[in-house]
Amino acid sequence: MFGISQFSAIINPPQTAILAVGTGRTVLDTSLTKSTMMTVTLSYDRRAIDEDQAADFLAVLRVMLEDPTFLAVGRAQALRHRRE
Repeated sequence: MFGISQFSAIINPPQTAILAVGTGRTVLDTSLTKSTMMTVTLSYDRRAIDEDQAADFLAVLRVMLEDPTFLAVGRAQALRHRRE
């Protein structure tokens, strides 16, 4: 939006974290196929959230965004569907 590809959000009290989502952009991966990438930034108060918890949250968010069936049918069924 407005040509902004990424940004960092500011935490307002009493929030402990806020997720900033940048715009989607089309890139070519190593196999020369188009894929859409986006930038996500998590700003958090480290007095309330540990760095490991923030990293785990972003890792789970990445998995969910890369495999939308994870949200619809659950993790076990999504893994089963991926194998078939």
